Amino acid sequence: MLPTIADILALESVRRGSPRVVAGADRLDTKVRWVHVGEIADIAQLLRGGELVLTTGVALPDDPDKLADYIAGLSSVGASGLIVELGRRFVGELPRAVVKCAEEQGLPLIVLARETPFVQITEAVHARIIDIQLEELRASEQLHEVFTELSVEGASPAEVLAQVARLSARPVLLENLAHQVLACESAGRDTGTLLAGWETRSRAVAPAERTAYDTASGWLVTTVGARGQDWGRLILLCDAQPSPRDLVLAERAATTLALGRLLERHQESLERQAHGTIITGILTHAYADPDEAAARARAVGVPLTGRKLVSVVIRPTDPVEQALDGQAELGELAEATAAACRDARLPALVGALDQDRVGVLLPLPPRTGAEPALTALSERLRALWKPGAAFVLASGSVVESIRDVRRSFLEAEQVADVAVRQPDGRPYYRLPDLRLRGLLHLLRDDARLQTFAERELGALLAHDAQRGGDLARILRIYLDAGRNKAVAAQKAHLSRPAFYDRLRRLERILDTDLDDVESCLSLHVALLALESFRRESSR
Repeated sequence: MLPTIADILALESVRRGSPRVVAGADRLDTKVRWVHVGEIADIAQLLRGGELVLTTGVALPDDPDKLADYIAGLSSVGASGLIVELGRRFVGELPRAVVKCAEEQGLPLIVLARETPFVQITEAVHARIIDIQLEELRASEQLHEVFTELSVEGASPAEVLAQVARLSARPVLLENLAHQVLACESAGRDTGTLLAGWETRSRAVAPAERTAYDTASGWLVTTVGARGQDWGRLILLCDAQPSPRDLVLAERAATTLALGRLLERHQESLERQAHGTIITGILTHAYADPDEAAARARAVGVPLTGRKLVSVVIRPTDPVEQALDGQAELGELAEATAAACRDARLPALVGALDQDRVGVLLPLPPRTGAEPALTALSERLRALWKPGAAFVLASGSVVESIRDVRRSFLEAEQVADVAVRQPDGRPYYRLPDLRLRGLLHLLRDDARLQTFAERELGALLAHDAQRGGDLARILRIYLDAGRNKAVAAQKAHLSRPAFYDRLRRLERILDTDLDDVESCLSLHVALLALESFRRESSR
């Protein structure tokens, strides 16, 4: 930040001259780029703008009109101000014509009542300007290091914005060209207030330059994009005129975001990331107030308030084994799901929940049924998704409040995890469709069911825990294979003799006959119940 006229008047070397502002008192916040000492009347032609001129006036003309021309010339080239030392040319005060012209031109005019060595003023001001420039250079180098590291690490937009907010101590937002918020870092401010009426407010701010400060809104706006393809705007909310460091910070962050987009491979779009972040925030209670989640969703074009909320989980039935390809496929499934929602005219939050699931939060008008919406979504997704690539679409219970969305999502995940094992081609699955697994899910908090599972499996679980064994897994494989020992041995990647030995050990530990249908049924129910307990507690 360059010093202002007011800053220079506060310097000890200037104060010794008893300075007095005689014109342009309302312009003392004018920045000073340099200090120039000159006595000639046509000095304006030697200036480039931003200079504070010091003079004793000894070479200035006597004619009032020519004095006025001298002042007008300084103003026309953008001089910051004029300081005149009284005593050599002007005694006591300046001619009225000079003061009047300076006031009309808006040029700060200061007189020094005492003789002051101009060299002391120039040294003090120039030292300050150079110090500021060095500080800005150091800050620029720091920003370069920070954002280069973020680029190399492939930081997400949320991580980039977090650094911007930390370095500026100001809220920062990233929006797309439709003025929907993709990421927001509130810097301690109330998020709901920041995002209230966002689209309308954002559309009203349209700077002509790629980076510009809008004084009406207090927004520093920079366009995000590369290679002629702009896709968003980075907005830094400022309380006052941004500093040069703020400009560098915003532009460097925008460059990092644009580079990240160019280098992005096998990842979700920014819209999916933004939606997924909101869904994850709701599920992990990251938002202290549900209104914040509603405000963030509204900012991306998905109203949640006053709607019935339906949680949906979508899982591919044949997940790709390779991690990178699996991530790419899940990203494609999320994009296809978002497109299906648009085709069905269902505004929704759509994003990946983990490596296996796509989550959808579907807000429906109060009088709209969930079943038609789920059917429409399933039909359009099957038409848009890759031919031959199957999936299951599972729905949780309809809830009325954001506070209950987490419970609904957990239910949808449970339904999806069960349905994906034996899909039967129905458009969507709900808890009643799971039959025994659904019943066990509903009864998972019942102490009687927990006691039953412990009675059936307690000895086996204790044995595995003490010896680091995996006999519970072997039992599950055996029962899932319908008690077909040959198939179970193959699935367990064991030879038949080794697998048979495991079964005999199981019978001894459980004190039961694994050829008995009723005993195996009881154990299977206990295992399913245990799975339900563990899934719930892990959340």
